[in-house]
Amino acid sequence: MTSTVQAQKSGARTARPEHLGRVTFIAAAAAMGGFLFGYDSSVINGAVEAIRDRYGIGSAALAQVIAIALIGCAIGAATAGRIADRIGRIRVMQIAAVLFTVSAVGSALPFALWDFALWRVVGGFAIGMASVIGPAYIAEVAPPAYRGRLGSFQQAAIVIGIAISQLVNWGLLNAADGDQRGKLMGLEAWQVMLGVMVVPAVLYGLLSFAIPESPRFLISVGRHERAREILAEVEGEHGNLDARVNEIEHAMKSEHKSAFKDLLGGGFFFKPIVWVGIGLSVFQQFVGINVAFYYSSTLWQSVGVDPTDSFFYSFTTSIINILGTVIAMIFVDRVGRKPLALIGSIGMVIGLALEAWAFSYHLVDGKLPAAQGWTALIAAHIFVLFFALSWGVVVWVMLGEMFPNKIRAAALGVAASAQWIANWAITASFPSLSDWNLSATYVIYTVFAALSVPFVLKFVKETKGKALEEMG
Repeated sequence: MTSTVQAQKSGARTARPEHLGRVTFIAAAAAMGGFLFGYDSSVINGAVEAIRDRYGIGSAALAQVIAIALIGCAIGAATAGRIADRIGRIRVMQIAAVLFTVSAVGSALPFALWDFALWRVVGGFAIGMASVIGPAYIAEVAPPAYRGRLGSFQQAAIVIGIAISQLVNWGLLNAADGDQRGKLMGLEAWQVMLGVMVVPAVLYGLLSFAIPESPRFLISVGRHERAREILAEVEGEHGNLDARVNEIEHAMKSEHKSAFKDLLGGGFFFKPIVWVGIGLSVFQQFVGINVAFYYSSTLWQSVGVDPTDSFFYSFTTSIINILGTVIAMIFVDRVGRKPLALIGSIGMVIGLALEAWAFSYHLVDGKLPAAQGWTALIAAHIFVLFFALSWGVVVWVMLGEMFPNKIRAAALGVAASAQWIANWAITASFPSLSDWNLSATYVIYTVFAALSVPFVLKFVKETKGKALEEMG
């Protein structure tokens, strides 16, 4: 195909400026699921110690209650794609919004620990659905020329959701005079923290009625005329819309439906490239990043930080997370995926090692010595910054790019499942490990961050600037 024809074809797929506002709104509305993903994942941070106290449970049981949501996440992520292919992307968003709302109300008003755990699983299912449907919908609706930037809305929404949840928690804790079990609106403060999620959940549901169905889904169910209308809405009426519909239909018919058996091969069950994807997912979690989002308030209180201050530090860490994510979004296509991952790994080793050193000191009057306390606080922010500007974004970008077309969908599913399992392992083990030895726990995370360097150098190939068809 000549460059002239390619340019014409590209032009036909590019939204004109007058359409960009509408397309941006559509992507932002879909990314509201990412906001809820981040919010629901981290809002529990503000309730951990209150739950421990209210139900009189130990660290092991507490960890299971916190981590059980990840079971729902895994199920939701595994099933969302198939449900979306049957009933549509918008319907899945609406189901997720209902589940987020039900989970928020149930978690805020539990009868006992068992039903609190049940509502956590329901919320996890919604998170899993949102983690899949948001990026998929945006990719299908966004004009190709803007797909990368609009696709980044999902990750941006996740980190903003994390930050807002910590800000809300901090504000509510202050309103309750620093007591997580203090009374607010007739409930305990931690219950209000969890219940506030009703607001963004309802907003997500309402926004889902204001955006169109994916043209790709509409074509798959024979609604070609409606698909043309939406393509005209998001890409403009210039170009041949019938040809565009035929192009999408042909691409869908010629797609290979990857299956689990396609991943098998080599001497170690899976093909080597699948193991690389699993490795990226596991390393991303085994550096302990979710400890910062699930347990940071508990962590700071365990070394003598005032509860209100601990919530504020959780919020500042979330702001650093946003900053790092923005840096990654700016440089991932300029610097490349592999260099960013290496820079991030080295930075994480430094931050985690400093935290391990600081936590090795004995508490004095229930607090870390001043020098070690400040070192731990600064090092925690360094760790989150370097994670966010590298592995937080790079892993998801690479998992979407690195696999050959024939196995991409199935391989991505396996790698994502590995990520949820690794997330569960870290989340479920931290309370018991920290009771055993907090410093040694951070040494373990430091070791995994250090091991990620040779892993990236030896096994990970750069995908920057390569077409998906080049991945072999």
